[in-house]
Amino acid sequence: MQAALSLARRGLGSVWPNPSVGCVVVRNGRVVGRGWTAKGGRPHAETIALSQAGEAAAGATVFVTLEPCSHHGKTGPCADALIAARVGRVVVAIEDPDPRVSGRGLQRLRDAGVEVEVGPGSEAAAEINAGFFRRVIDGRPLVTLKLASSLDGRIATVSGESRWITGQDARAAGHRLRAENDAIMVGSGTALFDNPDLTCRLAGLEDRTPIRLVMDGHLRLSLTSKLVIGARQWPTWLITREGNDPERLQAYAACGVEIIEVATAANGKIDLPDALRELARRGLTRILVEGGAHLAAALLRDDLVDRVAWFRAPLLVGGDGLPAVASFGIDHLAVAPRFKRLTLAELGSDLFEYLTRD
Repeated sequence: MQAALSLARRGLGSVWPNPSVGCVVVRNGRVVGRGWTAKGGRPHAETIALSQAGEAAAGATVFVTLEPCSHHGKTGPCADALIAARVGRVVVAIEDPDPRVSGRGLQRLRDAGVEVEVGPGSEAAAEINAGFFRRVIDGRPLVTLKLASSLDGRIATVSGESRWITGQDARAAGHRLRAENDAIMVGSGTALFDNPDLTCRLAGLEDRTPIRLVMDGHLRLSLTSKLVIGARQWPTWLITREGNDPERLQAYAACGVEIIEVATAANGKIDLPDALRELARRGLTRILVEGGAHLAAALLRDDLVDRVAWFRAPLLVGGDGLPAVASFGIDHLAVAPRFKRLTLAELGSDLFEYLTRD
């Protein structure tokens, strides 16, 4: 199962709207087939592993990180493929909460006489597919807030200098996070002042650049920005409020930017819950938010941050520096968002913390 979980992690960021699944087929103590969900979500992990195993799948034990599907989509059910291959036993890490499956795949296997075990590796499997589960259960993607700051939580000096607060190892880890998410999100302020590429620039992972999202309620994004200029090479979606200037919207569209209009909140800004619901409807399961401070604050205020990936450099900037998170109305500690640490690691001279909402 540990091998299957490792295979499942390979698909993160490239298989949406499907879950990322790993599968290992074992017969007589020897691995005869393995697979993980292919780019774009199909073929599924079980199909690939069974194809590799061939006749050796008969009587074998199959380890799979998520309940095999039982419904007909663009491909047939994986549960039926396992039955047709005459496997003897299926070990599943966790059930699929998708109402089209939700125990039906397991029951189909049992009804066909296949021995089924559920539970080994369930915690790791749940974390791998936390984005898929969030989309299925809550109708929105999993949101990870990525921050790179000084020890005192500053992301730039008073003059705006921010490159580079963290070191090379931390920046490489940040690019790996990009590769593992379906989309990267920034606010219009970050897009204006930093003019980022928002691409994955790790050797061998250049093709894993996620969808680039810009939250821009007032259409401030420059038509000459890197995000707009590169929109035909790397998909770029601009999320804005309804009712903006149609000529300006058409100018973005002419450059290859996809426009997504969502509801306006009571404060006159983009309705973030509505925006996330729309992104989930389009298939996104995992979003990495990279800035800026006001977008981070707005997401925290609306209780929409599920994970925090925090890179901290061993330096102090002071109170006149730009904070990682702007104010969002916390006046009592009892109502402050609390997180639980999942990972703590040293990256060169920097410290990395990965936290989940407690």
